[in-house]
Amino acid sequence: MTELSSGLILTVIFGYFILLMTISYFTGKDADNASFFTANKKSPWYLVAFGMIGATLSGVTFISIPGVVGAGGGNQAFSYMQMVMGYMVGYFVIATVLMPVYYRLNLTSIYGYLEDRFGTFSYKTGAAFFLLSRTIGASFRLYLVALVMDRYVTGSMGIPYEVTVAVTIILIWVYTYRGGIKTIVWTDTIQTVSMLAAVIFTIGAIGTQMGKNTGELIQLIGDSNMTQLFFFEGGWSDPNNFYKQFISGALMAIVMTGLDQDMMQKNLTCRTLGDAQKNIFSFSVVLIFANILFLSLGALLYIYADHIGVAIPAKTDQLYPLLALKHLTPFIGIVFIIGLIAAAYSSADSALTSLTTSFCVDILGIEKNEKSEDENRKTRLIVHVGFSVLLFFVIILFNYINDAAVINGLFKVAGYTYGPLLGLYTFGFFTKRKINDPLAILVCIAAPLITYLFDYNSVNWFNGFKFGFMVLALNGLLTFVGLLLISRRSVENPIVLDN
Repeated sequence: MTELSSGLILTVIFGYFILLMTISYFTGKDADNASFFTANKKSPWYLVAFGMIGATLSGVTFISIPGVVGAGGGNQAFSYMQMVMGYMVGYFVIATVLMPVYYRLNLTSIYGYLEDRFGTFSYKTGAAFFLLSRTIGASFRLYLVALVMDRYVTGSMGIPYEVTVAVTIILIWVYTYRGGIKTIVWTDTIQTVSMLAAVIFTIGAIGTQMGKNTGELIQLIGDSNMTQLFFFEGGWSDPNNFYKQFISGALMAIVMTGLDQDMMQKNLTCRTLGDAQKNIFSFSVVLIFANILFLSLGALLYIYADHIGVAIPAKTDQLYPLLALKHLTPFIGIVFIIGLIAAAYSSADSALTSLTTSFCVDILGIEKNEKSEDENRKTRLIVHVGFSVLLFFVIILFNYINDAAVINGLFKVAGYTYGPLLGLYTFGFFTKRKINDPLAILVCIAAPLITYLFDYNSVNWFNGFKFGFMVLALNGLLTFVGLLLISRRSVENPIVLDN
């Protein structure tokens, strides 16, 4: 099979980047701070919904989810769909509980709710945990993509890994620094199309190579040992246990979408609450089919590797790129590269924008100062550059210390850093109590530390039980209890669910 040359791959990447720059040029013309932060509240809901597919899937899903299907001898199979089912519950909560409050308060940053409900210390603490969470999450995603690029493209050309990472971040910065979220709403749509097209074309190419039509491929997947969907028999000690994954999926969706400025910033660009809710409901349905598509691809990758006698890489994240770039047609190699870059950019560009937005609005108070538009624009630009540099150094750090499956690492980190946000918002929505605001910082720091202690010793302390993704629930519960301990009855009328 003819392999793609590194020069051709770089040309494809350059062409894709030119497309994004063209979109950026038209969407960024006459853009101001309101355009960067909220897209002037004029985004079509269906465009946001479709673009969110790419942002939600990201480079982690694009590579890791297909790889994890057959990891450990196939025992993980389609178990990831149990979490996706949980996502549906989480998205319903977001659309019906969280978004009405965000729109009622007319928020640019969703953490403004915490200031209104509790006070300045809780507000800054919530924003700080988001900044930490999203910096780690975005770095994980870019780390994975840069690793593939280094192994299959730039590394063979003698380009250092650090340069690959730096160029990747610079390209993202260039097309987002003017239009911000206004640009991203449009580029995410292109990136979603690119990512899904890569998966569909790859499935088709595998069918062609094996002489199978669509129906025969479906039969092939069904006959394999990698399609088990529900896991009930292993008990709570089984990491694939249905109840653990379903509950974790619901909580993950709430915190990593509904309590995440990155994802909600797109939703808040819709004209009305009704449009934003249409976006969430339609997006959640399409996401089910998108994940089934990725898992089906994963099963076919293992089947095809066995068919042609290719050994499965020790790190299953590398299976898809190995087959696409080394064993399938050059056309598939090209669409894989486009899909990979699309996956990386669709999550990283919005992450960089949301980090800039949260820091400017929540930490620097850019919406409340009396500076001119030009002065605030300069501040925003400096912050945008600062987070670009920070992402670079965190990715380089991951390259030296990471030794776990990327997707598990990402969700594990999210469980610790999003837990305090889950606790803060749950306490705010479901109680009318006021808290001793300055002490919220201590509660939100203590909860993840105690969670880690329980998680690390769970096998010995709880008869073999492993929390897995359920660390998020434990973390949120500990935060809730801590807030209860520093609270008092409220004489005011805070924004809670029954108001």
